[in-house]
Amino acid sequence: MTKLRLAIVGAGPAGIYAADILLKAERKFDVSIDLFEQLPAPYGLVRYGVAPDHPRIKGIITALREVLDRGDIRIFGNVRFGRDITLDDLKHHYHAVIFSTGAIRDSGLDIPGIDAVGSYGAADFVSWFDGHPDVPREWPLEAESVAVIGNGNVALDITRMLAKHADDLLPTEIPANVYEGLKASPVTDVHVFGRRGPAQVKFTPLELRELGELRDVDMVVYDEDFDYDEASKDAIASNKQVMVIDRILQSWRKRPSANNAGGEASRRLHLHFYAKPLEVVKDAEGRVAALRWERTRPDGQGGVLGTGEIRELPIQALYRAVGYFGSPLPGVPFDEHHGVIPNHEGQVIRRESNERVPGIYATGWIKRGPVGLIGHTKSDAMETISHVINDQGSWWEPADPSAEAIPALLASRGVAWTDLEGWHRLDEHEISLGEPHGRARVKVVPRDEMVRISRGE
Repeated sequence: MTKLRLAIVGAGPAGIYAADILLKAERKFDVSIDLFEQLPAPYGLVRYGVAPDHPRIKGIITALREVLDRGDIRIFGNVRFGRDITLDDLKHHYHAVIFSTGAIRDSGLDIPGIDAVGSYGAADFVSWFDGHPDVPREWPLEAESVAVIGNGNVALDITRMLAKHADDLLPTEIPANVYEGLKASPVTDVHVFGRRGPAQVKFTPLELRELGELRDVDMVVYDEDFDYDEASKDAIASNKQVMVIDRILQSWRKRPSANNAGGEASRRLHLHFYAKPLEVVKDAEGRVAALRWERTRPDGQGGVLGTGEIRELPIQALYRAVGYFGSPLPGVPFDEHHGVIPNHEGQVIRRESNERVPGIYATGWIKRGPVGLIGHTKSDAMETISHVINDQGSWWEPADPSAEAIPALLASRGVAWTDLEGWHRLDEHEISLGEPHGRARVKVVPRDEMVRISRGE
């Protein structure tokens, strides 16, 4: 029976699911898996890309933890691919590698003024409020009126974090510096913009409903956005999710705050549909001063057309939540246009020749782009793993596949890596920080402190 040594780069859901599926198929061969992660802690975007007030989604960590805690997967955390370990190293010590590095950069929005001071990407803001160790500890929350561009779940996540009162986040694992920053925010109005109508949004009913439950926040929707065309009516009638979203929005139309009529809350959350961003207007100092947009209208087929009506809203900050984008990896083919590793069902290919690259695979968002919920990642991994299993004849022939080689290599390079025992140590430490305050945990943010605790130093 072939002894397979496999490396997986990226310890988020995609990488952990791939490892689990492969191990459950090990009756076909003997396999050992090493998981490499650039952060000292595992779980990727579940830990660093989900708002702290979403414990239901973070419950996925329980399932991922069960996979890791079986003890048949080695983790090397705080190891950066391309710096601490290279593709040549992996070829020297493994038969194949799966990249599951996700997509953590913001997609661009190509409109004039998007580079203004006070214009931000959603991914950077999410990393800040989730305590990512590689972003600055401070965030400039100085605006009273803020615009959020996008109609997906990430847009609603950052909208909720901007509008929600900081004290209502205290039961969560929100880091102390994030609480203090949000507590001092002077925000009064958050405006969310989408190009299409209420029946074409990309967020889920759960995300939307949570907005309407925020304490001391009025929901503002506008009657002009609910003159539905036939395509929208058909979507509401035929799709249960769209029907529920419409029902929620219609209930908000009956609130005293609808159409900006004036509610009693200290903060207001405005939803603007049929709004195509045209320009971020700057002031004399290059700061965000306003958002200029064109009113759109339905085209009868679920899309929109411009009306030529231009509107402008004074704001002091803007967040674009128009999607995530993958990052290139040294020595690995990369599609700069789509932000993914070019592949056929997870088998990496050379984009210019369409030839398969032996021994290299991809799964998750770096494979298919930032689409689908976390649950889709499992079926995505199964597709990739089926090819890993069937491609045994084209694997690399490693010169030294011994289990001892990797710790020795990292030690020789002075890499302070963390392992599964170290993650348990950090996990227990964070939980202990939260216990005196009745919180699930308090996340440790500085990387060097995470490493020190994990390594028991």
